Amino acid sequence: MADIKKLVSMLKELDDLLTGCMRCGMCQAQCPVFAQTGRETDVTRGKLALLSGLSDEILKDPVAVNEKLQRCLLCGTCEANCPSGVKVTDIFLRARAILSGYLGLPPAQRLIFRRLLTNPKLMNNLLSLGASMQSIFTKEADGVIGTSCARFNAPLIADRHFKKLAAKPFHTLVPRQDTPPGKPGLRVAFFPGCVTDKVFPQVGEAVLKIMKHHDIGVYMPPNQACCGIPALSSGEPESFDKLVRQNLDLFAKSKWDYLITPCATCTATIAELWPKYYGDKMDTVRVQELAAKVMDVSQFLTDVLKITPVQASAESAKVAYHDPCHLRNTLKVTAQPRNVLTAGGKYVTAELPGGPSCCGSGGSFNIKHYKLSDVIGRKKAESIAATGAKIAATSCPACMLQLADMLSKTGHSIPVKHVAELYAETL
Repeated sequence: MADIKKLVSMLKELDDLLTGCMRCGMCQAQCPVFAQTGRETDVTRGKLALLSGLSDEILKDPVAVNEKLQRCLLCGTCEANCPSGVKVTDIFLRARAILSGYLGLPPAQRLIFRRLLTNPKLMNNLLSLGASMQSIFTKEADGVIGTSCARFNAPLIADRHFKKLAAKPFHTLVPRQDTPPGKPGLRVAFFPGCVTDKVFPQVGEAVLKIMKHHDIGVYMPPNQACCGIPALSSGEPESFDKLVRQNLDLFAKSKWDYLITPCATCTATIAELWPKYYGDKMDTVRVQELAAKVMDVSQFLTDVLKITPVQASAESAKVAYHDPCHLRNTLKVTAQPRNVLTAGGKYVTAELPGGPSCCGSGGSFNIKHYKLSDVIGRKKAESIAATGAKIAATSCPACMLQLADMLSKTGHSIPVKHVAELYAETL
């Protein structure tokens, strides 16, 4: 638990951030959770009102405050559309850290964040063991999408249609990469991210195929750690710092021009949250320099390599594209994935009716509030199906998990692909 002086200081910083909210209620029209529940405490304005008296509320009922604060996808839609420019994500992350410091983490979470997540080798070994045993507990749900479901009722997976752990994770298929710059004179560092590594290794392979095709050198060190967003969003700054430091040390061992990732969440975390929340003030220059070089793979292909769309033909297959919230809201990246998707001439983008919206995943939100996540996700699945597309695509492996679950459960056998996969197919 955090000491009282530290909590007081954190509460003061939080109060300073809260002054910008005018309680106008514009966030009501943006929040995917409020759209389903209609509860004032589920919308940003209600949570900010609650946090404005957090020091008193902590003494009254800290558990209830924490539960209300956790009912947020951290999608950033409210912040992106706030007329007052309130830094909502910053406020919620700081408040979660305060409550975690006051209450302490549950033992299971403490074990995961401090002993497992910060030890990449141990986590890889445990998940490899889980992958070898998962068929005992699962059965096929949808062969086209590649989802599975539980053979019998079990906690966490009972109602889900999920993508199983890969038989061979990406770090086993490609343990490391260290190739020199090619003709363009460029070399990238590659950060696959946890979900790409453990569930979608084909996405990592697609990125490497793309880099090889464009003659781009790649540096990919072994034993990469998580980007840290699960720890940070759960109010565990110490584990977040350890993960950031591990990755900084790894990528400092070689020279490269850009750090690319195929994960919208990892990209946004490294670009925006590493410089803001990394606690080692003696290491700020290093983290800022790395954050300035990180790009989503579609950004790199479009903005650096200047890949452009190709005119669609009658044979071009229709692909429904889902905008990941962390790309759209945090990094303002929307055109680049569409450009890459259509660059090979094989695919044409089908826009979703109603425009972009959160898929309902939200990382740990999907675990803690699956019923709400399910309702939001089913609407997304129906909007994808309404386009008449034969493929669903996105730029975030976490969104891929959610879309696969929801399309499978709603009976729409539409495979879910990463933009990089589809582009790599055309090369």
